[in-house]
Amino acid sequence: MKFIEKPEGSRNKGHYSPGVIMNNILYVSGQLPLEPATGRVVAGDVQAQTKCALQHVEAVLERAGCSKEDVGLCRIYLADISLWDQVNAVYADFFGSHMPARVVVPTRTLHFGALVEIEAMAELPDENR
Repeated sequence: MKFIEKPEGSRNKGHYSPGVIMNNILYVSGQLPLEPATGRVVAGDVQAQTKCALQHVEAVLERAGCSKEDVGLCRIYLADISLWDQVNAVYADFFGSHMPARVVVPTRTLHFGALVEIEAMAELPDENR
């Protein structure tokens, strides 16, 4: 098992690793749309929050030697299911022609008042095993 940490100088607010590799699978913890410098939810609408959360997912993927094309599953927690179309548009733009399996979990609230949280699973490329 290998733990993927945040970049030097940044820190999680909770007791968890941003990513864990087990048996050539990277498990990316739920990523909230938080500004790295302040730890606060990014300003803007659900589209801005979704883009930020996906950028955090991508950063963990890259630190583990993966890319978004290696993602096999995303789980999206959404505080207001009526915002789904907006989230889906940003998600589709991010992944392009790559279409991982996906689960959407409607929820009443998310930590820090975020509207969206995204976790992922990816297979390590052969050269990084």
